[in-house]
Parts: sequence; C-alpha cells; structure tokens
Amino acid sequence: MRKLIVAAMISLDGVMQAPGGPEEDTSGGFVYGGWVWPYADADEEAMGGAFKRPFELLLGRRTYDIFAAYWPHVPEGAPHQHIADLFNGVTKHVATHHPETLAWQNSRALGPDIASSVRELKRGDGPDLLTQGSSELVHQLLATDLVDELRLLVYPVLLGRGKRLFDGHAQASAFRLDESKTSSGVLITHYIREGEVRTGSFA
Repeated sequence: MRKLIVAAMISLDGVMQAPGGPEEDTSGGFVYGGWVWPYADADEEAMGGAFKRPFELLLGRRTYDIFAAYWPHVPEGAPHQHIADLFNGVTKHVATHHPETLAWQNSRALGPDIASSVRELKRGDGPDLLTQGSSELVHQLLATDLVDELRLLVYPVLLGRGKRLFDGHAQASAFRLDESKTSSGVLITHYIREGEVRTGSFA
C-alpha cells in the first residue's frame, strides 16, 4: 500500500499560500508571495530530502497550472534543473473538472470523486504519493483521513492572512514526530500518522 505524504511550507500561523514568488497566487488579495525567499538555503536542504525516494505528485488544479507553466521550461543548467527533471518525469494525479486540458506530460485526472480515487491509488502498487501546495486538495485529504505523513517546513514569519494548511475540517488523528531539525531559522519536521487522539486528565 502506498503512503500519502503532505509536504508543505507554512508560516508560524499556518499560511501556505504563494511561497515561491509574488505572482504565484494573489487570490484573496494576498500580497506576500515569495515569503520563503530569504530562507532559500533551508528550502534546498529540506526539499532535496523529500524527493530522495520515488514518488508521484498529487496536485490541485491551481498548483498544477502554476507548475505546468514553470517546470517544463526550466533551462538546462538552471539551479533547480534536478527538481524540474523529477517533476517533468513523474506521474501527476490532478484534481480537475477539465481533464482534457492536462497538457503537461504524464498527467492524469483524479476524476469526480477525489477521495475514492486517492484511496484506490493508495491501495495499488507504485511509489508514494506526494502533495505540493494544493491547499484545497490537502483539506479534502485531511478531512477524509487519507494522509499518512506530514513533512512541514515551518518558517519564522507571521503572515496574518492567506490560504492555510488546516481549515478546521481535518479529521482528528495523532501523529508521531519522526525527525526534526533547523536550517536558516526554518524548522524542518517529519510526522507519521499514529492512531487516534488520546485524551486524559491532570486531575
């Protein structure tokens, strides 16, 4: 059975919108696009670790369109060419209402019932499924208890507004911290799903 791994860059207040650049996603009047730029050294270290094992991408449509407009056009010898090669080569499973417009190579639509499609993918053979961005899709995955691991980069900034990793509808679940370290002020964490939430009393 495949694992589903949510990988996300988040601020201290949980915002994950437009980490990569000013024009990446300005919806909702978001004006802090590119907020991870001062911590680029940490990004390179952490993202390199996330891509060491074989994976397929699980993407929402907005993130897919952003990626499809950028990664296939990264020139030879560019700083992130190795990531471009990975993303261009792997299978991309996309939440979309318009499957006929998925022009990026190796792209497949998830279909109308996203949760059922992802469950079927997880039951099958193949590499782990890895999300990037895709906040609305991640909300659905968390609400239907489909997430096995969280790989979070927590940046020392407060953004106040923007799309967040958690929307208040995630299914209650416990995770175990498997690894944590810091790089350039960024907390790099790896959590693994581990059973139900336990409660108790100090009384």
